[in-house]
Amino acid sequence: MIRSVILGTGSALPERRVANAELEERLDTTDAWIVERTGIRFRHIAAPHETTSTLAADACRSALAAAGIPAQDIDLIVLATATPDQTFPATATKVQAMLGIDDCVAFDVAAVCSGFLYAVQVADAMLRTGLHRRALVIGAETFTRLLDWEDRTTAVLFGDGAGAIVLEAQDSDAATGRGILATKLHADGRHNDLLYVDGGPSTTGTVGKLRMKGREVFRHAVVNLAAVMQETLVIAGLTPGDVDWVVPHQANARILDATSRKLGLSPDKVVVTVDRHANTSAASVPLALDTAVRDGRIHRDQIVVLEAMGGGFTWGAAVVRF
Repeated sequence: MIRSVILGTGSALPERRVANAELEERLDTTDAWIVERTGIRFRHIAAPHETTSTLAADACRSALAAAGIPAQDIDLIVLATATPDQTFPATATKVQAMLGIDDCVAFDVAAVCSGFLYAVQVADAMLRTGLHRRALVIGAETFTRLLDWEDRTTAVLFGDGAGAIVLEAQDSDAATGRGILATKLHADGRHNDLLYVDGGPSTTGTVGKLRMKGREVFRHAVVNLAAVMQETLVIAGLTPGDVDWVVPHQANARILDATSRKLGLSPDKVVVTVDRHANTSAASVPLALDTAVRDGRIHRDQIVVLEAMGGGFTWGAAVVRF
């Protein structure tokens, strides 16, 4: 059977690293308050010359180097973002040009914090049809440009960054072969008012600012993430005991803890980077994945579960034999 195998991972962060102490100077908050409620200590904030496309391209270069293949071998780019460089064209096409790829399929997907999982499923499906061989799947955001810096409940939560993976369609043994074993996505638009941006081209004509009802989002996140992870493991024919690592969306340390408890997973199996990156929306999962690959925690043939939930609501998971 054909599976989409991860050949390499990469990530990129803006140069400016902002500690909680710096936010104390502009917001009615403290380092202790932020750490206790979110687990966040640092985030990276993009400078004017750092955009979603430049961060994405840097992450792709890192992933391509790890995979050991030239950019010209890529014939599909799927980029997940809620903060594109322009309303159109797709930021993926700008990344294509930056990488020097003459011609390939390139487009964006928008599912906010779940965007990378959506992009993974789309790319996986396209690779398994045989129409494409190698893909770059990217999550990239300059999310801090959507923040209301007068709202301490949301301004402290987010950061900017990008992560990418190289996927290749390979013949794989059904029982033991590497690759993406299962994916599952969900959406429920009835919860739009719990997490959204109050602007857009067809409504206000402005970019808008992020608005969130944190307590309600927390409740939905724990239930939905635990359920979709279990659901995806069943599709893959696995149990939580088979999982070597969970790479979750890095929204809030309390959500990560509650979700792992609900599944009966040891916290030692959960990759946590929220303390140093904060919530980077669609970039969150691939950033955390690259971090754990490069520090040696995640390695070949391990079972890795990726999961995320974002505004919409959207949520999903993927099970990978790395």
